[in-house]
Amino acid sequence: MSRVPDNLAEAHFRRLARVKQSSEPQVPALGPAMVSFFKQSVAKRQTKFARIAACWSELVPEVLADHCSLESFTRGSMVVLVDSASHLYELKQLLLAGLEQQLLLACATSGLKKVNLRPGRWYDGDGQEVRKPRFD
Repeated sequence: MSRVPDNLAEAHFRRLARVKQSSEPQVPALGPAMVSFFKQSVAKRQTKFARIAACWSELVPEVLADHCSLESFTRGSMVVLVDSASHLYELKQLLLAGLEQQLLLACATSGLKKVNLRPGRWYDGDGQEVRKPRFD
């Protein structure tokens, strides 16, 4: 019976353990990337958009504001989604009657130059009570 010396067997075992062992790859932390994304993408837009949203909620009647959603704001143009044709018509008439000029004056520091209305829904569901936001 041939026996391998203990120190040789242990050396062989250590070599096998080292070769077969897999180390987990180093993954960079997500926190700093999320903070920089938030500062660059969300915070800058939110400061301008928050002022515009405040003016919108102040100047637009609540009955119409419930059927609208401020969708985007790029290069001075704000896009507003309106959920039905009748509300779209009413809001368009209000804007033409002078509401757009009031909004432009109130939001001049935010860079608002134009308000575009578009038909569309920002929520799932048909009823007034069940409005779950849709994230596309």
